[in-house]
Amino acid sequence: MDNPGRAGIVEVMRYDADVIITGGGLNGPALALALAQAGLPVTVIDAQPATARAEADFDGRAYALAIASKRLLAAVGVWDRLARDAQPINEIKTSDGRPGEGPSRFFLHFDSAEIEEGPMGFMVEDRHLYAAFLEAMRAEPAITHLPATTVTGQEPGAAGITVTLSDGQRLTGRVLAGCDGRQSGTATRAGIGRTGWGYGQTALVCAVAHERPHGGIAHQFFMPSGPLAILPLKGNRSSIVWSERDGTAKAIAALGDAEFLEVLRPRFGDFLGAVTLAGKRFSYPLNLTLANAYVASRVALVGDAAHGVHPIAGQGLNLGFRDVGALAEVVVEAHRRGEDIGAEDVLARYQSWRRFDSTLLALGMDTVNRLFSNDNPLLRGVRDLGLGLVGALPPLKRAFIRQAAGIAGTPPRLLQGRAI
Repeated sequence: MDNPGRAGIVEVMRYDADVIITGGGLNGPALALALAQAGLPVTVIDAQPATARAEADFDGRAYALAIASKRLLAAVGVWDRLARDAQPINEIKTSDGRPGEGPSRFFLHFDSAEIEEGPMGFMVEDRHLYAAFLEAMRAEPAITHLPATTVTGQEPGAAGITVTLSDGQRLTGRVLAGCDGRQSGTATRAGIGRTGWGYGQTALVCAVAHERPHGGIAHQFFMPSGPLAILPLKGNRSSIVWSERDGTAKAIAALGDAEFLEVLRPRFGDFLGAVTLAGKRFSYPLNLTLANAYVASRVALVGDAAHGVHPIAGQGLNLGFRDVGALAEVVVEAHRRGEDIGAEDVLARYQSWRRFDSTLLALGMDTVNRLFSNDNPLLRGVRDLGLGLVGALPPLKRAFIRQAAGIAGTPPRLLQGRAI
């Protein structure tokens, strides 16, 4: 669209959208809604067909949403479409131990009553979350959604950035937001390198049905080979994120369903009764990958494109939503002041807001995983003492809960549930 009233080259340049978003997973639609509702035309380029995930049966994939993420979803008009399918997390129990032996006597128990914010978070299935985003995007006239399409090239310029699509189209915008994951083509084409390392671990992901109700309690069980998360879903079902050493995980992933459950049971325990698989099984190699910069000329990286982290504590998507809130706020405020929203100094505000926080949290999760993913007697004593100490100090315990919930400090307005 034309943008009259701007001097020089900007006056004659045509924009197909103010912001072009590559990546239609979850962060991309969230950013699109935040920007469009503030009056900026947005195009979302989505590699997947529009209904590929929204119409699928339950496949076992789910996310833990922090309080702040729930507030963002409410602010962009998605939560009301999702609430009936969300399972509140009322308590979190964290323990250390070995498979088949149960937890040590040192553990942490977080209760939502300790922060007076309602549930500490919510579990939502991937299919429900994506369907809610898709429905909201279809209802927003300022969003153009291009499914089953990818970006194959990008050319930044003084007044905008032009992207080439897999179908041959060329689109021009003021900013390109890369929401395209850990292998971000946006980052690679922008010349942004990455720093990181593998954990020698693989995540085995599935869902199980169980005899007894979970009571809305999430469990994080640290074992020598990696953490096991048991996360409550609607009904008598739980999501499993089980980290194992690569070789062991490969062998377990190759087992049939019955054999897989036999290996899981000593780790899962019997506190929820008999368990059966509910949905498909997935496996993902685990690594830490941090972009060396979050911005480049006319480019901003969001979510896993900026920081791919260990799934411990389920913070990956929540970190991405914090990026969404910060980038949307920076861009919308710059737009209202009449600034060039893709200018270097504008995008630098986003990087300075998010990079330190995300890196600190990513490295913190890296440290926790390394500290707990071993059977060293000395380290076991130190970490068990640490768990006991945190549990015995209510102010420190509340600080941990508020940080995990995303409500510590002053988060972006969307994560406070406020419009930009």
